[in-house]
Order: sequence, then C-alpha cells, then structure tokens
Amino acid sequence: FTSALLCMASAVLGKEQCGGGAPMESITSYLGIGVSYDTADRICCHNHHLAEHWGYFQTVGLFQRLDSSNITVFYDSVCGIPLFLAPKGRTFDEWKRESESHGWPSFRPEEIVSENVIIHPYGRMESKCGTHLGHNLPSGGRDRYCIDLVCIAGSPVNASSSTHFLGSHLAAAEFNASTYSSSASERSGKESMVAEFMIAAGLLVAGVAVVRLASWKVLLPLVRGRQRKVVGALAGKDGQEAGQGHNS
Repeated sequence: FTSALLCMASAVLGKEQCGGGAPMESITSYLGIGVSYDTADRICCHNHHLAEHWGYFQTVGLFQRLDSSNITVFYDSVCGIPLFLAPKGRTFDEWKRESESHGWPSFRPEEIVSENVIIHPYGRMESKCGTHLGHNLPSGGRDRYCIDLVCIAGSPVNASSSTHFLGSHLAAAEFNASTYSSSASERSGKESMVAEFMIAAGLLVAGVAVVRLASWKVLLPLVRGRQRKVVGALAGKDGQEAGQGHNS
C-alpha cells in the first residue's frame, strides 16, 4: 500500500515539475556564460535526483563574472521568481571558497528566498513553480544548499497567470534584495540522504576490506604450512632417491 502511494506521489510530482513548462530561452546567454539549455531542461524539469556535473559553475567561470562588491540575486530558470541572494552574512571570497570546495554553488539560510523555495523532508529542494534546484547538505552545524547553476540562471519576470505555483510566493516585482530578510531556520532537519549513503557505502567497503584481510590472515598460515609440508615431502623424496643412487 505504501509503495503504491509513493508511486502515485511520484507520478503527480512528475506532472507538476516546472509547472508543466520549460526553462526560459534567456538562460543560454546568462552572464555571457552560455548555460546549456538541454542540461537545464533535463536537470531542472525532468529529474528529482541527479545534478549538473561537479564543478560545472567553475568551468563556465561563474564567480569571475559576478560583481564581488554587490549581492547577486539568482532567479528561477523557468518562472523567474527570486530564489537566492548572495553573499549575505559573509564575504564574497568566503562564499566562493565554500562553493568551490563542494563543487556546486552553495548558499546558507540567510541567502535563501524562503517564500519561494521548498525543502522536502529528505533534503530535495525545488522552487514554488516546481523547478528542481538541488539538495540540502548541512555543513558546520547549519543548512547548506547545494544548488545547480542551470536551474537558477533565469531572468526576473512576473509569471503569467497560467504558471502553476506550489503555494504562495514572492514575485520578482515585489522583491528588494537590499531589504530582504530570509525566515529560513539555521537547521531545518530536512537533510539529503546522499551524505549518509556515502558514509554507509564507505563503511561497507571498509568492512569488506577488513573481512578480506582477516580471512587472509587466517588462510596465510595454513597456505604456508601446506607449502612447507609439500617442500618437506619433496626434499625427503629427493633424499631417498639420492641415497638409492649412492648405494647403487
């Protein structure tokens, strides 16, 4: 019964993703970067689990194209609502270093437009218009949002009445980056299982290695003992043959 409900929920989510729409064409000229439209369509509108490749934002030179003296606002690649603004509560270099160390643009609670982003129980994040964004991977005791650049490379637009939103939202025209204050909690408790899976996998691999090592330690003396017996038997046989030759 539970499995059936999960399947039904997945089907509903799949239909609602990106509100049935697609990324805006303007993302291909975002900051002069030339974000891949195909990648954005696949990752943002037809996916709940995968991400753009590690370091993608570095290969397109994101931080080199941003104004380090001002706050940058990132908009939904599909419907144009504001999603993140950074840096806030830290320097540009601190934001850049954290993002580069993790491989994806990384944002903190004070940098999320909380009215426009949904964090699901297991850390998956999407916008209020159903665009997949990334995952929450806490670090240093606080939430850290690991986000796909291709999904936040939109332009600020006032969505049409036909856009399907997952609840109330803050429109681009109503957003003021200089006065905005996020209501997101420091630690939501909604975390991705990716880190736990990697740790479990690492422990499993380590466990297998330990078992193999232990087995080898047990078997090695037996193998060596067997080798000694064989060598001893061969030596004895050689000795007997040599004695018979001497006697003859």
